[in-house]
Amino acid sequence: MVGHDFDATLLREYDIRGVVGKSLHAADAEAIGRSFGTVIRRRGGGRVVVGYDGRLSSPMLAEALVAGLAASGCDVTVIGQSPTPMLYFAVHHLEADGGIEITGSHNPPDYNGFKMVCQGAPFFGGDIQALGRMAAAGDWETREGTVGQHDLFDAYVDRLLEGFSGPALRIGWDAGNGAAGPVVEALARRLPGEHFTLFTDVDGHFPNHHPDPTEEKNLADLRRLVAERRLDFGVAFDGDGDRIGAIDGEGRVIWGDQLLQIYAEMVLKDVPGGTIIADVKASKALFERVAALGGQPMMWKTGHSLIKAKMKEVDSPLAGEMSGHIFFKHRWYGFDDALYAAVQLIEAAGKLGKSITELRGAMAPMVNTPEMRFQVDESRKFAVVEEVLDRLTASGANVDRTDGARVTTTDGWWLLRASNTQDVLVARAEAGDEAGLARLVAEIDGQLAASGVVRGPQAAH
Repeated sequence: MVGHDFDATLLREYDIRGVVGKSLHAADAEAIGRSFGTVIRRRGGGRVVVGYDGRLSSPMLAEALVAGLAASGCDVTVIGQSPTPMLYFAVHHLEADGGIEITGSHNPPDYNGFKMVCQGAPFFGGDIQALGRMAAAGDWETREGTVGQHDLFDAYVDRLLEGFSGPALRIGWDAGNGAAGPVVEALARRLPGEHFTLFTDVDGHFPNHHPDPTEEKNLADLRRLVAERRLDFGVAFDGDGDRIGAIDGEGRVIWGDQLLQIYAEMVLKDVPGGTIIADVKASKALFERVAALGGQPMMWKTGHSLIKAKMKEVDSPLAGEMSGHIFFKHRWYGFDDALYAAVQLIEAAGKLGKSITELRGAMAPMVNTPEMRFQVDESRKFAVVEEVLDRLTASGANVDRTDGARVTTTDGWWLLRASNTQDVLVARAEAGDEAGLARLVAEIDGQLAASGVVRGPQAAH
């Protein structure tokens, strides 16, 4: 059987992603469908749900993907344009065996890709690499499957609001012209209070700002809206609606680990002693806060698929990442859904009896760097981290190896890890004051220099 070879850069650790017309074509989408459909069939399943975001290339890729899935013998349900969390919801709601969302997430407009779930678990790492081997060998099941449509929009919005008991607040919403826009409008119509929306029309050109709420510059419009309208807080979403950003009533960013402090306080009231997971980039203040609330803080590896797998393993009710992926298992499904996280932020204000601005203001003040990302040769990125770990161990440093090197000193902590998806090293530091932060950053640069690396200009995601 004739197989298919993917571009070497296409198959990533957590998803499949490339530049349309360069490393990603319709033929790739069809081969992904054939391979993923074959995996589903060989695991005893047969029903797959497909959704796609608002990028210009998404309908074309969806058509090819669906053809490949059907050619493997799968029965395909297409839910149409949707944020990624709606696709995850559809898999649960329709009791399907798997699902694929075509999405470029927060990447530039010419990118696109695929996020997958298989039999209730994230599909990543070795699973994705196996698709490449199957495609190259043409090792595919062949049978004629069916293709149908299903409109799940109302069912998803209903589920987002199920059991809602939050107060009537005045909130700003910035959908960034991403796939979350229509759901944001529906929530704004149905939630109590007053709601002001920005950029909810889905536009794959992203004409207003880049859809990445972890970059502070992309929150400028939302910050302005919150200030002008004197709103309680504002929320923003990435291109496919699985990452949240937030601004409090005073215009301060509420970063991912700070949001998790708010959610943890609410969830631990219902699940006392629960294990709350955050990635290695999260603030020390978060882990201390979870412990103070009676929860079990757990630091884990960065990556939404890795976090989801760990949640399942330890039965965690809540997890999150600095990148704005928030995972509720308590009263939800355990997947990252920024729209649900936004609704829960309103709930938190009611259940905790304080405004989001008060909750943000009460957090321990920490001085930290943004996530520092810089290029390094692919062949060296993991080796550099190992060299740093060896030197730190030899010196007797207090180092955590969960995901790279996280070093605790009297000033605070610093992190160096290798990206799983790019030829990039990632660093971050946090201290009690600016002088301490400068010392921590100097330690990072010193360790890099010892491995022949200079921290260069900021690399894109």
